[in-house]
Formats: sequence, C-alpha cells, structure tokens
Amino acid sequence: MSDTHRILIGGEWVAAASGQTFETRNPADRREVVGRFTAAGAEDARAAVAAAAKAFPAWRAMAPGKRAQVLNKAAAYLEQHAAQFARELTREMGKPLALAQDEIARTAQTLRFYAVEGQTYSGETFPCDDPDMVVYTQREALGVVAVIAPWNFPASIPARKIAPALITGNTVVFKPSSDAPLTGLRLVEALVAGGLPPGVLNFVTGRAGEVGAVLTGSPEVRAVTFTGSTAAGEQIHRSVAMTTRTQMELGGKNPLIVMEDANLDAAADLAVKGGLSLTGQACTGTSRVLVMTQVREAFLAKLLARVQALKIGNGLEPGIDLGPLATAKQFETVLSYIGIGKQEAKLQYGGRALTGPAHEHGWFVEPAVFTDVSPRARIAQEEIFGPVLAVIDVESYAQAIAIANDTPYGLSAAIATRNPRYVHDFCRDIESGTVKVNRTTTGNLTNAPFGGYKASTGSGFRESGRVGLEFFTQTKTVYRAV
Repeated sequence: MSDTHRILIGGEWVAAASGQTFETRNPADRREVVGRFTAAGAEDARAAVAAAAKAFPAWRAMAPGKRAQVLNKAAAYLEQHAAQFARELTREMGKPLALAQDEIARTAQTLRFYAVEGQTYSGETFPCDDPDMVVYTQREALGVVAVIAPWNFPASIPARKIAPALITGNTVVFKPSSDAPLTGLRLVEALVAGGLPPGVLNFVTGRAGEVGAVLTGSPEVRAVTFTGSTAAGEQIHRSVAMTTRTQMELGGKNPLIVMEDANLDAAADLAVKGGLSLTGQACTGTSRVLVMTQVREAFLAKLLARVQALKIGNGLEPGIDLGPLATAKQFETVLSYIGIGKQEAKLQYGGRALTGPAHEHGWFVEPAVFTDVSPRARIAQEEIFGPVLAVIDVESYAQAIAIANDTPYGLSAAIATRNPRYVHDFCRDIESGTVKVNRTTTGNLTNAPFGGYKASTGSGFRESGRVGLEFFTQTKTVYRAV
C-alpha cells in the first residue's frame, strides 16, 4: 500500500495538524486496503478556507478563457488516466467497472461543458428613457464555495459543483466522503495538473463533523453546495449564516408507473436498470413500481425473471451486474429495511445477505422485490438507498398519480406507456423535478438542469446545465451615465 494521501491547502500537500489518518477498504473484499488518508480536523478546515479566501481576488480577476483552459486540461488528464481511475473508483465504492468508466468519462465531459458555458454566461441590458444612460446587469463570483460530496458518484457529482464554481471565478474547499476519498483526490489532481493556481481549490479529507462545521459555519464561506441525505441537508440549512447561500441535492423515493398499455418487457427492464443497476445506491434510483392491476401478474413474472438473472459480485470481474453496497452502514441499513418490509408486505424474491467464496468478504445483498405493499408502508415512504423494489398495485391513472405524489420527496419519476394522453397528463401531474417517459428514473444530461421538488431539494438552485452557473454567481445592476 502506498503512503498516506495528504490534503491540499494553499497549493501544498500537507498532513493534518493532528497527524491522524484513516484507511478505506474495498467493499467487495474488506481484506483489501484501498488507501490511507489524512484525517483533517477543524484547524485544517479553517486553513483551507483562509487559503481559498486569499486566492479569490486573483482568480476572480483572471480572464474566463484562461480559467477554461484549466478545466479543459483537467478533462484531458482524466481521459488520459481513465483506466486507472475507473478501477480505483470500483475498488473504493463497488460499482461495476463499466459504470465507473462511464462516470470518469462523464466527469471529463462536465469539465469541458462548463469550460465553454462559463465563457458565454453574462447579464442583460435594459431599455432606458434617459438617452444618456446605459443599464445592464453582470454576473459576478460569490467568493469561497464549500463543496460537500457523497460516495455514490465520487467523481461526477463533485465535478458538476466544482467546475461551474471555478469557471465563474470562485475558489473552492472540497470535502469528499470519507468512504470514497480516492476518486475525489484524482479529480483534484487533474485540476492541479491543469494549471490551477495555489489556493483556488483546496481538498480536505477526514472527520466530517469537525470539517463540516467549519465549512458551514465560517463567515468567509459564501456558498455551500451539498449532495446527500435530506436529514443532513436540513442540518446544514440550520447551521449556515443568513448570508451563506446553499444548494442541496437530497433524497428521493422515485416511482415508475407501469400502465396497462405499456410494453411490459421494456417496463421490466426499466425497473431493474433504474432500481438495481447501481445496487440501488442512486438518489434517482427507482424504489417504487406502481403497476396497473390488469398487467400486474404478467409484469411481475418478467420483473422477477430479470432480477433472478442478475450476477452479483466484485465489480472488477467481467459480466457483473451488481456490486456490493458501499459501506458497512449501508449494508446494515438495507438489511434492516428488508426486515421491516417482511413485516409490512410480501417478499417475492431475494433479500439475503450473500455468503460463500465470492461474497463472504464483501457487503453483498441479494436484491429484494416486495409485493402487496401499502402506499403508506415504510418501504414505500422512506429512502432506503439499496436494491429494494416495492411493487404497489393501482387501479387507475388517477390513483397511480396520487400515490406517486404521496411522499415527502420529488426528485425523479417515470412512466411506461404508449398512450399519448397518459404521457401528457403525467408530465403535468407528477410532482418531480425530473420526469421520464419510457426511460429509467436514473440518469441526467450534463447540459440539462437537475434537481428536485419538496424534500428532495433545499433552496431550489438547480445543478447541471447552463442554469447550474446561477448558484455560483450574484447579479450586479449597473446604471451608467455617459
């Protein structure tokens, strides 16, 4: 195993003030140490914020084209090392290698996208009755931005926060999840290799409570962008100052509605891919399948056949469909909810912790499919973040919409149908930030806005796309006399 990976503060790779470290292990084989990392604390976080604040004036003054060059060079670096970084991503959080490769490619795409969009992002001009007056707005950077990222997409999620922050002239303190810090480190290395000046991007791994408290409580931090659980998002909202802007991408309880006219083979594929392909560890993952009673039995037979055929194992092995759960905590949470589901509904398939030579050293759980699920059951209301599908019977489109909307969340939703009327009404009626028709609830484009309704969001600022630049800028209105 290599030496301890250090944190980046003010352009220098340093150890924590406390000297403490921690290690991460492969969730597919807990015997394998993936890396040892610096356990930063409050003192380190304060130093990172100070370094970002010091670097801000010069970075803000740099021409947007030069900032774009950094992002483009970083994207090239990621592409050059994609094979290595994808394998590391799989080793540290478990997703199949093909999905890890897709994530690294998407991360580079995100950097390139904002390198372009950031150079054309501007204000407006306004007509004025005074012929000697010009009135216009300009978008300006906020200052220091804190980026707090999760473990399930450890490259692409921080990239869609860091890239728009940097291109608009902000400086950043980035805290990755302690469960998947290596991939975040590689993203930072790419940006440093791209020519990022010292202090513009600072990287702190370690004790979440101490570091997070500094990042959300410091008056020098002008914005906090966070992806994670709704409970954690609420805690951040309570801790930030009134002048600190927040952007939250939180939980989901995402429905797939299968109408009586749907292509059932395609619908079953949507349920499996949307709900299980990432071992259920996606905020947009399908967790509720609302099926019209007319096609329930036929759909369920197709769904179960597909679930039973899934190959579960180490994501580095060829042909693997599902990897392990990423952490011991998530493993215990998922098994707990499966136990709850057995009391609330009928377990049609799966739900076992897997053992044996291929699985005994990892956090592997067999996908669980429940039927006869009440819309008010806990497995139909609470985010599980694992390979658990709750199948709910519905008698009509109206009932399906009512049930689909009857959760605290509103992140992503999909419908399987060939009826244009259902499509039209669904896109209007569903309370969700992302709406899919005959597609999985998972997945969103780099160039399209992403975010949720209700408890799936915080302030309402969207990520991704051109609109993703808004959060990182403030508007100045200029009245200029000739």
